[in-house]
Amino acid sequence: MSVNDSRGPSIDSLTTRAKGATKAKSNERASGSGPSSERLAHRGCNTQKGAIAAVVPWPEQLFVVDPAPIIASVDRLLRKGGREVMGRCPTLTDGNDAAAWLVDRLSRLRPGNSLSAAVEGVGGHFLLILHA
Repeated sequence: MSVNDSRGPSIDSLTTRAKGATKAKSNERASGSGPSSERLAHRGCNTQKGAIAAVVPWPEQLFVVDPAPIIASVDRLLRKGGREVMGRCPTLTDGNDAAAWLVDRLSRLRPGNSLSAAVEGVGGHFLLILHA
């Protein structure tokens, strides 16, 4: 295929720029050559690689309004602590179901974490809150 086609050839680097800089410094000190850090890939595959953020989807059977992105929220909580609103639920039962699912999912995603979920009634709806 043409190099302008998404199925055309492209050079894919196996290391990121930050890791590449560290590796380049260590290669200056080392003698000889290591394995190649480049390979041939489709242009479309190489362009899309890394452009898609990891996502843990909320299940459709849970009634959560304005759900927060789970991975970004958990990373922020583990770095800073405190609490984060993960979404709103119309009933206490929906909130408790979502809290139980969220804690179960996070125990699988990050075993040994100290995160807990709570449901608080505010202004006619219930907030699903994750605590670090």
